[in-house]
Amino acid sequence: MKDPFEEHPEGTLVRLRVNPGAPRTEIKGVDEWRGALEVNVSEPPRGGRANRELIRFLKKLTGTDVELVSGETSRDKTVLIKGLDPEEARRVLTR
Repeated sequence: MKDPFEEHPEGTLVRLRVNPGAPRTEIKGVDEWRGALEVNVSEPPRGGRANRELIRFLKKLTGTDVELVSGETSRDKTVLIKGLDPEEARRVLTR
């Protein structure tokens, strides 16, 4: 299994598999086959709404700055969670 959490000089890179248009925004868990954290997002994937909701949700959970690094138009995304090491990010996002 590939680990979704990877160390970065500014914090932690997290691989995500995003399901837009879900009933509610929530973390479903780790998709071990993809090596990604699976996240449902309540906003549709139009006009960047799902990406904005994803970033808002992750900022609220982590209490730190979150930046979309790749996957702007894909369900497979990578975000940078600034100021948290991989173990802290894992603890916060998978509890």
